[in-house]
Amino acid sequence: MGRRHGGMLAALVAMVLLGVAGGGVLTARGGGTASAPPLTWPVGPAPEAVPAAEGPWVASWSAAVTPPLGEGDLELLLENHSVRNVVFASVGGDAVRVELSNRHGEGPLLLSRATVALAEDGGPAALPGTMRELSFRGASPVRVPAGREVWSDPVELEVPDGAGLLVTFHLSGVPRTGTYHRWAMQTGFVAPGDHAAEESGAAFLPAGVGGDGDGRRTTDSWWFLSGMQVRDETAGGAVVVLGDSLTDGVTSTPGANRRWTDRLAGRLRAEPGAPRLSVLNAALSGNRLLRDASPARPFEGDRGLDRLAADVPEAAGAGTLIVQLGINDIRRDPGGGDAGELVAGLRELAGRARAAGLAVVGATLAPCGGSRLWTVRHEEVRQRVNAGIRAGGVFDAVLDLDRALRDPRRPDRLLPAFDSGDHLHPNDAGYAAMAAALDLSVLGEGAARPL
Repeated sequence: MGRRHGGMLAALVAMVLLGVAGGGVLTARGGGTASAPPLTWPVGPAPEAVPAAEGPWVASWSAAVTPPLGEGDLELLLENHSVRNVVFASVGGDAVRVELSNRHGEGPLLLSRATVALAEDGGPAALPGTMRELSFRGASPVRVPAGREVWSDPVELEVPDGAGLLVTFHLSGVPRTGTYHRWAMQTGFVAPGDHAAEESGAAFLPAGVGGDGDGRRTTDSWWFLSGMQVRDETAGGAVVVLGDSLTDGVTSTPGANRRWTDRLAGRLRAEPGAPRLSVLNAALSGNRLLRDASPARPFEGDRGLDRLAADVPEAAGAGTLIVQLGINDIRRDPGGGDAGELVAGLRELAGRARAAGLAVVGATLAPCGGSRLWTVRHEEVRQRVNAGIRAGGVFDAVLDLDRALRDPRRPDRLLPAFDSGDHLHPNDAGYAAMAAALDLSVLGEGAARPL
């Protein structure tokens, strides 16, 4: 790939230096006890790791994570429970490792067991013979300090391109404030006790939404999981998409992987001559370019300008960043905001990304006339921002989502065939149109030319 981003995540180095012993027997509020043997990380410099851009590891899946809101007391809900996250590999490989995240925890996160397996179907069952137990620098229990993230040791597992995987944790100690991605658009599973290594998934069923009275429940979020890498000598790197709800895919069909980033990954796998690249979704619904989330909505995350370091992982071998941000800055401002400030913010974000070695593709702002909060003034600002993006000097290439999604007869609105019904978010067909609008050649070469 033209510009791959080397270097291993600083979070890994910080974790191995700052991790400390955790021990004793934790009384699990969900009933029973969970043993947490002492675990001490080695003291001294971390061993040198091979950057993904220079070695065989490439990020295949990722999620931007935030603090939760309104999920109740996590210690009561999740301690001494197993959480089975369902994720999908945009590219496959012959080994896998995952990243645990306690980035927003107010205290340590303790896992007595963690596993990864290929998913048999859309439920909690693993494909027989694929369950692998995960270790962390050789130990199976792990203590992740508050504010930290940690990669597991690699395990051998043949992961096909586009395969579903189950990443399961038994949580023996949970901070009151958790770390999650709110809109997974994928059903996950929670069950009391340690069922992390169970292939059948029977302990997670039946699991009615909201729970069935015995601690089993489903979840629409990914918990304590922020990344997955695969070992693949043939992958050329990764494309990272920094976006809002349009990239989060909140109106796509749940469990069907029909976000526009999923469709883009499918194109890269299927089209002749396409570069072999993974696609990483770093979206947060409600995210803004210039303003942090309000305290009432922490799951919308820090402003996009400040998310580059946290949500565009160095270890991914990332070579191209796609920026799809700005519409919420306009919508949330009663006056529509300042088009000049937004264009300047996009230019600054692109400059920071280039300084990190990334080529940058920027998306025009999609139409949303008729949606809640939208006015003539908002539309005027959107048009000026799009004009600034198309004029050049902001991004290396432009992905024109406005042109791909608009109704030619009413260009301030989504084409009805692409409208989910709220006049803001696309439906599955609209997400497919977004992916189809990208010229794949700019990903392979990182060239500075318009699409």
